[in-house]
Order: sequence, then structure tokens, then C-alpha cells
Amino acid sequence: MGWFAYQTLKHMTIKNPDVHFVFVFDRNFNEEFIFSDNITPLILSPQARHPFLYYAWFQHSIKGLLNKMKPDLFLSPDGFLALGAKCKQLPVIHDINFLHHPKDSKWLTAKYYNHYFPKFAKEATRIATVSEYSKQDIIKNYGINASKIDVVYNGINSFFKPLEEAAKQQTKQKYTRGKDYFVNVGSLHPRKNIPNLIRAFSLFKKESNSDLKLMLAGPHYWGMSEINAVISETNLKEDIIFTGRLADEELNLVLGSSMALTFVPYYEGFGIPLIEAMEARVPIITSNVTSLPEIAGNAALLVNPMEVSEIKNAMLQLYTKPDLRQSLINNGLQQKQKFSWEKSGDLLWQSVLKTIN
Repeated sequence: MGWFAYQTLKHMTIKNPDVHFVFVFDRNFNEEFIFSDNITPLILSPQARHPFLYYAWFQHSIKGLLNKMKPDLFLSPDGFLALGAKCKQLPVIHDINFLHHPKDSKWLTAKYYNHYFPKFAKEATRIATVSEYSKQDIIKNYGINASKIDVVYNGINSFFKPLEEAAKQQTKQKYTRGKDYFVNVGSLHPRKNIPNLIRAFSLFKKESNSDLKLMLAGPHYWGMSEINAVISETNLKEDIIFTGRLADEELNLVLGSSMALTFVPYYEGFGIPLIEAMEARVPIITSNVTSLPEIAGNAALLVNPMEVSEIKNAMLQLYTKPDLRQSLINNGLQQKQKFSWEKSGDLLWQSVLKTIN
């Protein structure tokens, strides 16, 4: 979500120098977020780090500011609105995973989201979301008219790019003692389905008798106890590498040096790692549910994320068939043309203009 806000706001503010933007922060901010001279930054307390503070910030601080300023529009890249504010409001609702899988969030957070997001959706003048899947999900579950929702895809960050063979070998030496590996990119959040990925990798290792590794590239979220239990069950401690959060350029090296991206969540509003893999020229295994087939196109092997054997079979296919790997990479070069931050910024700006007018 952070990249979406950063890149689209950067694009819109620079491209529209005659428009005055007010950026409202809940804490001290980095000057790099003030992209151009037509931005006025404001800091409003309290810091919104908890559902009670979300309420205080949006329903009191932000609402009071909006009613005083009377802007043409309040754009919320995270989807939260100030209910009852006397201005037009455009939230970006990335997905509604908390409705389908409330146990994947902390109890109070899930309660807050499930109470307020239906209200936000109904009160919004328009809504932007990041996939056709998420649009249909919002329509179906919140009873919103399709004509009120605009789809604005995510883009691809410029630090993702194909690697030379020497860089790949150097990266493998650093992380896996030179061994090939599958990689999962993203936070180790429950909905990312890491336990099933590890179970599938265990079956793959037994059937292939290979020395491949599995790299989990991303910060720990919560639910690590199940991940650690599965690693212990499968006796794969030596074959699974946790990198933690990586700097941007290092993440490109780790993704671009892999045999394949193995990204099998059971729910995703978009799935940014898919398009990053396409840019890095890496074949993909991903889930056949939610937004993932829409974003992957024909650049991935699609699997049922709840069927461990399907994930394992896809791993075996990519391990044994270099022509298939290359075919998926070639398809990704076509599919990735649909996604850029410039397109995202233009589409969100079109949504802004529709909302104002």
C-alpha cells in the first residue's frame, strides 16, 4: 500500500503544477515525500497506530480540518474516510481481506475494519481499487454500484530489472552457498500461505532429490509459530532461508537470481510481487484465486493454494523444464506492459477528476 501512495501522489503532484495539494501526516515526515512546490505538508495528532487512534485521527482531527478547509476533495490512499465531513471523498480500498479472513488480522483491527469500511464505501463519492477482482468483491459485499468504482492497477518500481549471470551467481553464493532456489517475496503474513508453501517444497525435495533451497524474502509479521512448526515437522531447517526485510536493490538481486517466484497466497487484492518478477524476468508459480490470475495472465503456472500437491507439481515442472521457464518469462514481458506507475498515476488522477466533477 505504501508504494501505491508514494508513486501515484508523486506522479499526480508533479504532473499538475497548477493544483494545490495538502499532504496530511500523523507524525514527522521525510522531506522526500514533498515531491513538488505545489504541496503544503501538515502534521495532525494523534499518531494513528491503533484502531482507537484511527477513529480519533479520522473522525476528529481530519474531519475538523476538512470542515475548516473545505477542499475540493479528500483523497485517502489507505481507504479510511472522515465520515460526515463536508467535502467529496475518494478512498483507495485496496482489498477487503479482513471481511473474508478476519482471523488474519488482530482482533480489534478486524472489528474496526469490518465496522467502518462498509460505511466508508457507502459514503465515498467514488472509490478506487487496484484490480477488477477487488472491484467486484466490493460491489458484491458492500452493495456499491459498479459505475462508482475505478480500477487503478499498481505499477512496477524502477529498481527491479533483469540481472547479468555474474550477479546471479554472486547472490546465490551469498545466500545459498551457490545453490538454486525458489523465492517467496513479501511479509510473512498468515494470508501469504507460507505453511502450505513449505509443505509443498518438502514434497518437491523428496520427489526431485534436488539441492534447491526455498528463500522467504520479507519481514516477519505474525503467525510465525505455525511456520516454525512446519519447518520442524518437515526437517527443512537447513533448506529454508529467511532474509528479513531487504533494501530495494538487494530485493531485486534476490528475486532476479531465483529459479522462480513461488507466491501462493489464498487472498490478494493485487499481488505486486508478480509484476516485479515479470520485470526481473523470473517465471512464476501463483494461486488460481482472487486477483492473482488477473494480474499474472499467462506468465505463471496457476495452482490451488490449499492443495499442497498442486504447488509441488508446479515446482517440479519448472525445475525439470527450462523451456517452460523461458516461455513464462517471455509471456511476462508482454503481461508487464499493462502495469506502470505512470499509468497508475494517470488513472488515479482521472478518478480524482470524476469525483470532483
